[in-house]
Amino acid sequence: MAKEVINSSGLVYNSLTSGSIITGNITSESDFRIDGEVQGDIDCKRKVVIGHTGVLKGNITCESAEIIGHVVGNIVVNDTITLRSSAVFKGDIQTQTLVVEPNAVFNGNCSMKKTNHDVTKV
Repeated sequence: MAKEVINSSGLVYNSLTSGSIITGNITSESDFRIDGEVQGDIDCKRKVVIGHTGVLKGNITCESAEIIGHVVGNIVVNDTITLRSSAVFKGDIQTQTLVVEPNAVFNGNCSMKKTNHDVTKV
């Protein structure tokens, strides 16, 4: 079941609970957490979390992402993507910052977006 949740800091986010399945694309203005299964693309203006029981077969475009479960697809993240130790990810990543914990599985390519830091050419 999909639901809107207010966390302890008063922020609103959307949640797809374990056992729920969505076939189709998702668009969200607020954070989105998936603990169920999605077969489709996600376009989110904020953070996307694929929880421990979460499965995504599709692409993600978002501000930041945290992958704890399984993803097959490509991800474009404006800021930071974190692959937690239980993450299994197959696809390509485009991001500014990539964090990969030990034991995370990442099969694909990553391209890093240019940051605002000055880089001295060698």
